[in-house]
Amino acid sequence: MSTFTPLPDLPAPSSSKGVVGWMKANLFSSPANSVLSIFAGYIIYISVIPALNWAIFSADWVGLTQDACNRNGACWPFVASRLDFFIYGFYPAELYWRLDLAFLLLALSFGPQFFEAFPYKMKLAVFSLTGLPIICFFLVAGGIFGLEDVPTEKWGGLSLTLLLAYVGIVAALPIGVILALGRRSEMPVIRTFCICFIELWRGVPLISVLFMASVMLPLFLPEGINFDKLLRALIGITMFQSAYMAEVIRGGLQAIPSGQYEAAKAMGLNYWKMMRLVVLPQALKLVIPGIVNTFIALFKDTTLVLIIGLFDVLATVQSAIQDPKWGKVEAEGYVFAAACFWVFCFSMSRYSQKLERKLHRGHKR
Repeated sequence: MSTFTPLPDLPAPSSSKGVVGWMKANLFSSPANSVLSIFAGYIIYISVIPALNWAIFSADWVGLTQDACNRNGACWPFVASRLDFFIYGFYPAELYWRLDLAFLLLALSFGPQFFEAFPYKMKLAVFSLTGLPIICFFLVAGGIFGLEDVPTEKWGGLSLTLLLAYVGIVAALPIGVILALGRRSEMPVIRTFCICFIELWRGVPLISVLFMASVMLPLFLPEGINFDKLLRALIGITMFQSAYMAEVIRGGLQAIPSGQYEAAKAMGLNYWKMMRLVVLPQALKLVIPGIVNTFIALFKDTTLVLIIGLFDVLATVQSAIQDPKWGKVEAEGYVFAAACFWVFCFSMSRYSQKLERKLHRGHKR
């Protein structure tokens, strides 16, 4: 009587694993996908390859004047020579250390948020939203503790862009939460006021808001009271973005099942405890993509402050490329500005995705 001995499992065919297998499954799985993959490869070949050649392989990297750029590629010495202006604007050179210290505090406050093992993330987050803006403002503006006063007219560059975005983000989120709660309030006066506020600010372009904040706001103030131009811009940006933030958060509130409200009331929680402990944590978790999308839009909208005379990073680039000593360097300047925006916007996007995965509790389908 013979015994049956099973043969060992055979390895997968070479055409179904590795790079060849991945390409076959994802790029050439059907005739239509094969045609689209070939067409996409051709587009990449005729666009990306020349761009890399211009930006890297044929670019000039070292030099102090236009004479150093004698190749057919990008003239990166222009960016290097104007880097201080792009970052600090008209801020006094001997006081750059104050802005550098503010940048360092900002990095130390948000950098540890990306590491799971850091033990004081919640305390650091609270400090980043409360104490850090005050410290950075007095550090940059001066006027106290023996620090030389620097008027806001000299602020500019990337530092001004980060200031506008950071203050706008920190201020727009809590105001947006209050407006969203007010719009769903059962009190007619509060609900009507919040609806009118949200629809008014959402119905006006940001460029008009900035004009009104810069030109018309002083007309409504008592005589002798005048807001700084930068403060007016911050107020306009914050009010504009808080209206959009309110609608994002309202969507999260409406997504919470009514049973959550009923359960909170059954536990004896009052309205504010119910919102703080039960409803808002769930609603904010659901709308993280929308919140971060609003933050990214705010960060990019800071370029509009140029129309009221504030020099953000894009405005400093536009000013520098007019220098006749460097010839045609528009592309290099705009690539640098685009890279700055991409780094910060991409970082916010990646962090939001990480936060979504961390807070995921099986509510997705």
